[in-house]
Amino acid sequence: MKFQKINNITGWLVFAVALATYWLTMERTASYWDCGEFIAVSYKLEVPHPPGAPLFLLIGRLFSFLAMGDVTKVAYWINFSSVLASAFTIIFLFWSIVLFGKKLLKLNNNDELTDSNTWLLMGAGLVGSLAYTFSDTFWFSAVEAEVYAMSSFFTALVVWAMLKWDVIEDESKANRWLILIFYMMGLSIGVHLLNLVTIPALSLIYYFKKYKPTFWGIASTLAVSLVIIFFINSIVIPGLPSFAGSLEIFFVNSLRLPFNSGIIFFIVALFGSLIYGIYYSQKKVMPILNTFLLSFAFILIGYSCYTMVVIRSNYNPPINQNDPSDPIGFVSYLKREQYGSRPLLKGQYYDAQPIEVVEGEPVYKKGKDRYELVDRKISYKYDPNRTTILPRIWVSDAKKEYEQILGLRENQKPTFGDNLRFMFNHQISWMYMRYFMWNFAGRESDIQGADWLRPTDWFEELPQALKENKGRNNLFMIPFILGLIGMFYQFIHDQKNLAVVGLLFILLGVALVIYLNGPPSEPRERDYIYAGSYYAFCFWIGFAVIAIAKTFEKLFKNLTVATIVATFLCLSAPTIMLAQNWDDHNRNHRYFSVDSAYNYLQSCEPNAVLYTGGDNDTFPLWYNQEVEGVRTDMRVIVLSYYNTDWYVGQSMRQTYESEPLPYTLTLDNYRQGGPNDYLPYQDLGIKEMDLHQFLGLLKKDYKGLRLYPTANVVPTKEIVLKVDVAHVRSLGIVPEGFDSLIVPEMRFKLKGGGLEKKDLAMLDFLATSNWERPIYVNMTSLDQFNVDLSRYVIQEGNAYRILPIFNPNPRIELVNTEASMENMLKKFRYRGLDDTRAYYNQDYRNFVLNHRSSFASLIDGLLLEGKTEQAREAVMFCFEKMPDKTIQYDHVNARLVDVLFEVGEKEKALEVVNIMWPKAEAMTMHLAGEQDFSREFQISYAVLNELQRVLYKYNEAELGKKVEESLERLNTVLNIRDSDRSNF
Repeated sequence: MKFQKINNITGWLVFAVALATYWLTMERTASYWDCGEFIAVSYKLEVPHPPGAPLFLLIGRLFSFLAMGDVTKVAYWINFSSVLASAFTIIFLFWSIVLFGKKLLKLNNNDELTDSNTWLLMGAGLVGSLAYTFSDTFWFSAVEAEVYAMSSFFTALVVWAMLKWDVIEDESKANRWLILIFYMMGLSIGVHLLNLVTIPALSLIYYFKKYKPTFWGIASTLAVSLVIIFFINSIVIPGLPSFAGSLEIFFVNSLRLPFNSGIIFFIVALFGSLIYGIYYSQKKVMPILNTFLLSFAFILIGYSCYTMVVIRSNYNPPINQNDPSDPIGFVSYLKREQYGSRPLLKGQYYDAQPIEVVEGEPVYKKGKDRYELVDRKISYKYDPNRTTILPRIWVSDAKKEYEQILGLRENQKPTFGDNLRFMFNHQISWMYMRYFMWNFAGRESDIQGADWLRPTDWFEELPQALKENKGRNNLFMIPFILGLIGMFYQFIHDQKNLAVVGLLFILLGVALVIYLNGPPSEPRERDYIYAGSYYAFCFWIGFAVIAIAKTFEKLFKNLTVATIVATFLCLSAPTIMLAQNWDDHNRNHRYFSVDSAYNYLQSCEPNAVLYTGGDNDTFPLWYNQEVEGVRTDMRVIVLSYYNTDWYVGQSMRQTYESEPLPYTLTLDNYRQGGPNDYLPYQDLGIKEMDLHQFLGLLKKDYKGLRLYPTANVVPTKEIVLKVDVAHVRSLGIVPEGFDSLIVPEMRFKLKGGGLEKKDLAMLDFLATSNWERPIYVNMTSLDQFNVDLSRYVIQEGNAYRILPIFNPNPRIELVNTEASMENMLKKFRYRGLDDTRAYYNQDYRNFVLNHRSSFASLIDGLLLEGKTEQAREAVMFCFEKMPDKTIQYDHVNARLVDVLFEVGEKEKALEVVNIMWPKAEAMTMHLAGEQDFSREFQISYAVLNELQRVLYKYNEAELGKKVEESLERLNTVLNIRDSDRSNF
């Protein structure tokens, strides 16, 4: 009882430390990446990207009530749900370390739990759990509204529950814990599937308790565990809905019964059989069958949260990804079919050519009274000479990346050796071990692609820009070394449980790397995927306390004294992790993720349509609209989704005050699997084609365009949209001063080998709307279209507006200076960008760079119009709102130095130069010395050249000479001639 009391109190103290840490450093609003989406769909219970996370959304919805009607606090409280889940992860980790520690110390009964042993176990649990608390990856996920914190909670809970089961002797009571574990796994499906990966490790705990270990016994146990994973992951999750969907099609199409009759029959049959099986196993006293059926039933109870997806999808909410409103769409949603699949055991090299198209299962869509066959799934058969086992280098459009990583010559055929080299050097070493060492050795910086800190880097002389980077965390490898000590000690004294912890470590780490088979480049660092592996490593960090205390016991002849010394020594690991990681994990005082999205929306006229690109260009906008109700008159169109019929269909519906988008083509013309999914270019000798005519032919399904069995073609490289100039002028949509640029026709040149559905839908809307509705593209998405729009856009704030005006000089951007001044200086938000307490990582810095670029374009436009005073106001506003003290000046600021001189702000110009050139010199010299000619080097090099040019232009010879000398020193290091500078 005494031990239990101390164990509980210490566990809750660790919980309190974790809760306080995460709460104090929690993001106060929606972070970048998926967080904006998850907060938006949680708040209104909408449908997120596949395969969804319905339990996470339901819990998020409950926490959103704590906002008490203040929509600006919704994100705060949904973020707090992750904080709470993460704190519970830590307490269950603490208790799990204690339970494993008892086995490590061979404490088989409570009589052996002396005060010395008790405090030794508390010290181990304290050090290991706090190390995970302050680890880089877990801390990052703990303070934002993402699924990984809650997924970690379920992982920690089931491991702890299995260890609790292990110490219960009463068979009937123990089985309740097994059923609880399977219920938790069922619930975890509604958050993330990572929890299933723990099953092999848990199965070893079961085996070691029930049987005397043998090689074949362990092998059989692992084989059975893999069958359980297969059963849950392939039979229960997608298999049951797939079978139900097949029954539904049979009942409706073949038996002519109403919709949902097959689903009702399946549910009645499944649960009827399950209830009878449980009753039968109890009556016949069959405990194994009964436990299995009860466990299966509780998995289904947890999994039932997915019914929310179908229910909410049928209400057609504004965010309804994949539209899984019927059994067929729901199965596709669960299987994440929109993302395709990755080869695992056998597949093609990236340079393999398909030799055959293989038709697969039929694809049905709900019709008026039947399910209609709309397509067949297709796969490709590749040249067998260019396929391999365990394919790692398989992404066909990543040829250059593979060649660069592997050091291959252009068009050199990769070998199986290259395939394995990529797996070990890139996937395992770079995309896993680098992340692992970030957590337990240290990290160079928060710049994407940063390496871990080796001993040779600990006391390296750094340029100021890197020295000030809060993402540089030096742990001196202390946590890593302690983990190795704990691992070695467990290897010597407790091989059985070493196998359990080791299996958790490998399955949640390296095995996951192999299974995911990642591409050569990612849009962001993916360390959060492997947090479970770092969780397992922290067991060994905790065991280091036991190892060191047992060693010191021989020296001090007193285990209590040895425990105190060992605990304090090992607490150095979480202490240094806390000290180093606090500043770059503290998300207080920053709001620009939400504000940058707000600024996108405010850049547009009423009732506008805004085309956006990836996650950070879209999800924060959804948050603004769905949660805070900002600009709900606007329609945000995500280009990647615009390639699907369900999304085009949703754009045809009213959303809040936003009217449906008008199209010439019907939804049937855009159906998935139809002839307009992708329209390849075919040279038919047609120089140009009128857009309205082209759309008319597609609508009539004109056979002259169906040159492929399943696809229409684009018969020209130039598509022409006729413009009613008088109508455009009557609308008053062209800014003052640009009337002379209005053109009677817009000529869109094809950039790629054809039109995707998104391009066709955009052109259709452009032609059909007849300029009655403002149309915008965000600044990072203009190039995503396969037609060139660049000559027909004008900047308004942070977005490009598509208008029937032609830019005669593509080197100079057209800018609506009046609208941009109004938007950027009066409507935009810049909260916290001048707050030195806030930490801005690379995502934030990139969006600040976008805003600075928008200011540079605006200022150039003002100067071209002779509005010098307004240009001075804009440039000073830019430097005031986005100062160097919070987000370091970049190459855009170097350009603006010229403007500062021109508008008479010489003092400010010299101040900026004196800030920028020493930093740029230090950075280029540092990177040149390491032969690292990365983007950072190129930018710093360009900054020095620009500053030198501007200083000499305005007769600042003394300072200009200093910058020139910096360049000369750099060129000496590079050993290049002035004429070679263009190479950088």
